[in-house]
Amino acid sequence: MKLKNPENEKYIKASLAGFAAIAAGLVLFFLIFRSEALGRGVDKIAGILKPFLYGAVIAYILTPFCNRIKTGLLKVFGKDREKLAGALSIALAMLLAILIVALLFMLVLPQLVDSIEQLSKTLPGKIQEGGNRIDQFVKDHPQLQDLWKQYGAQWETKLENWTQNGLPKLAQKILGSAATYVQQTFTVLKNVFLGILVSIYILISRRRFGAQAKMLLHGIFPNRAARVIEKEIHYADRMFNGFLVGKIIDSAIIGVLCFIGCLVLHLESSALIAVIVGVTNIIPFFGPFIGAIPCALMLVIQNPAHALTFLIFVVLLQQLDGNIIGPRILGDSTGLSSFWVLFAILLFGGLWGVTGMIVGVPLFAVFYDIIRQLVSIGLGRHGRSGLEAAYKEEFHPELKSEKTEAKV
Repeated sequence: MKLKNPENEKYIKASLAGFAAIAAGLVLFFLIFRSEALGRGVDKIAGILKPFLYGAVIAYILTPFCNRIKTGLLKVFGKDREKLAGALSIALAMLLAILIVALLFMLVLPQLVDSIEQLSKTLPGKIQEGGNRIDQFVKDHPQLQDLWKQYGAQWETKLENWTQNGLPKLAQKILGSAATYVQQTFTVLKNVFLGILVSIYILISRRRFGAQAKMLLHGIFPNRAARVIEKEIHYADRMFNGFLVGKIIDSAIIGVLCFIGCLVLHLESSALIAVIVGVTNIIPFFGPFIGAIPCALMLVIQNPAHALTFLIFVVLLQQLDGNIIGPRILGDSTGLSSFWVLFAILLFGGLWGVTGMIVGVPLFAVFYDIIRQLVSIGLGRHGRSGLEAAYKEEFHPELKSEKTEAKV
């Protein structure tokens, strides 16, 4: 039996370290100088896999409802009918989701068409009324007539030129964009349809996929690291599941209350306004403003007094949501302060748009928890756990009885 040569072992380790450093440098060089090509490649792959992405999102949202329905069906059928209960739970959850979406479209589309028709009828009169008011204002203020005579003819000439030359080009551009939007709409509908089919397969095989992921995790990483990663994955699942599902329930309640309030206040297009307010309420912090602004502008054209009434009502409704309804449903689901919530919304909203604004808060909460655990482990290793205890006692007294995280 040959003994290992410590000298050779040292050189081998040094060679492997050098090779790893060179490989990492080449990868970094490629990422920096080929980032555009890499981005295009990622976008292309993401475009191809969009049905799977849609399906994964749909399945993730429906999983809690499937689990609850399955639990109720097992009480009725018995545990020996688990496959039947699982299949029925998926079918019922999918049917419920489709019915909700169809109901929203049935409420929104007719009122949207009515609003557009009413707007097309009233807008010319409003423009004429505004022009008459401007003319009357100029007549009532003679000092403005000289300015109007000086610059009015120039603006009329520019307007006439734009009507003859610019307007046809704008109409042509709008028609071209409309054709593109129609094509994109059909593509999205196709991806959503395929995503629904994919989500059914994911829901059916979710336990198998979970077991495969667990085997893969423990097959790649050591036991201790695998347990830590598995624990953090479960935390992320609870965070996203609790926040997103809670937000959907909260927004549905707000939409119903908004619809009832609009009916009581005799506001036009009550169903359309309620759907807009409810859907945008899913976005934390900025959602109420994003939903209220277009609704208020729509009401301004119809009746300015109704727009003011609506804004007051929305402010009161959001106070009810922020202080009573939201905390009851969501609780302190993320554990983030208002500052970090705003930071997460702005950061991920700037990166991924509306999607980032929705998923940014739970995603940042996961990052925050990972950093918190690493800091706690580091303080323990350096013998400074007292700093963490003092911090919890001063800023989080409700957590002072909790034990410091175990060392990894």
